[in-house]
Amino acid sequence: MPFEYLPLPGTPVEELDTPALVIDMAVAEANIARLQKWANGHSMSVRPHAKTHKTPMFAHKQLAAGAIGICCAKVGEAEVMVAGGVKEILIANQVVGSAKIARLMALAGEANITVAVDDAGNVRELSQAASVAGKEIGVIVEVDTGMHRCGVEGGAPTRKLAKLIQASPGLRFDGVMGYEGHVVARRDLEERKTEATAAAQRLVNAAEDLRKAGLPVKMVSAGGTGTYNITGSIKGITDLQCGSYIFMDGDYLEVFEDFAPALSVLATVISRPAKGRAVTDTGIKAISVDRGLPKVISVEGAKVAALSEEHGRLEVTGEAEKLKVGDKIRLLPMHGDTTINLYSHYACVRDGRLEAMVEIAGRGRSR
Repeated sequence: MPFEYLPLPGTPVEELDTPALVIDMAVAEANIARLQKWANGHSMSVRPHAKTHKTPMFAHKQLAAGAIGICCAKVGEAEVMVAGGVKEILIANQVVGSAKIARLMALAGEANITVAVDDAGNVRELSQAASVAGKEIGVIVEVDTGMHRCGVEGGAPTRKLAKLIQASPGLRFDGVMGYEGHVVARRDLEERKTEATAAAQRLVNAAEDLRKAGLPVKMVSAGGTGTYNITGSIKGITDLQCGSYIFMDGDYLEVFEDFAPALSVLATVISRPAKGRAVTDTGIKAISVDRGLPKVISVEGAKVAALSEEHGRLEVTGEAEKLKVGDKIRLLPMHGDTTINLYSHYACVRDGRLEAMVEIAGRGRSR
């Protein structure tokens, strides 16, 4: 059986073995509180997306702060959350196929589960399974608000699907959702405002159209970290699905500084083979590069020049030339979600010392 060494609480952060995924707990908790305070002040609910942290412990912190439930991307993530005591789950995705739907029905006996749809055949499949299982699940229609990924158009296509849901045994029509993912990381604020507002308005219009047709619409759910204060200001939106705000990452920090970076990867210098070059033990198996190379945030004059599987090559100048073998540095991933999915545990630190090693129970739960 494989053995993984886990350090003891109280270990100084600089003594952690590397690569280590480090969370500054004070910063993460402040981010949770900051979003919830903004939402409370704008009569907006928060339904944070767990695809970022993948961990019941952080979900419970969000719920304790005032979140009304938790979003998941996959059934596997929902299973982890329910096992960890989370009882209000929106799977903001389509759940298709008998194997996944059977797992969904098993969850419906333990928590209030809502799922998104954009296909009539999928609605019938869900209804049949719910009827056989004697369960009820909530269903919302995903509306394409401009991202052109999943979702149906507002108006007649949304009405048709909503009426089918309402008429289907075992299903409870809860409302609509949309995701303005095509604009959440738009650097230009005015462009982000204009396009996110347009996306949110499409969703609100779809909801109003359903109400005029006599359909109850309880949920109008949307929003991402980069648009929380835009989408969340649109009358008719009921709740926000922000995820990355809890930790932030390098990519989002180029969008705005409303939330602070709580996540970093601790790395060790393992080689100083030449002037101007240092090598760390942290490559693409320990930090993702889908949105660019990570940034060195602990020493001036160091820049990540390239990553291979197990190594990171740094260009070093000035103060960073003093780095020697065995020194620790901190790296800021450009994309937190995909970096987190590479690790089995968070090293949760407070005041420079390890508070706990927390299992990332939802890592790899892509089914």
